Amino acid sequence: MRSKCFALAIFLLMITPVSSFTQNPSQIPHPNPNLGPAPDAHEEEEHAKIEKEMAKKANHERQAQLHRDTDNLLKLATELKQYVDKSNENTLSLDVVRKAEEIEKLAHSVKEKMKAN
Repeated sequence: MRSKCFALAIFLLMITPVSSFTQNPSQIPHPNPNLGPAPDAHEEEEHAKIEKEMAKKANHERQAQLHRDTDNLLKLATELKQYVDKSNENTLSLDVVRKAEEIEKLAHSVKEKMKAN
């Protein structure tokens, strides 16, 4: 069976014209000169202006998120303080551990956002 497939493939290669495997230079796509000129200085300036505005907006959004996160961090730290005040040296509430982990994650997030500044 394998030899029949191989023989068939050889036969097909022998009868297929060589020109079908090569590309005719007239078939090679060429750039269309009717697409218009390359971007001029005005278009590049507009593009730079848009990029600057987008960066400014992203910075503003990041700053707003930092404000929200730090407010939340203060709230969580206050709650942690209250939990610790209610506990004693013999008991460590699971809520205290969870709250501390939550604060740790949020603090790491704030740190990373500040580094991006």
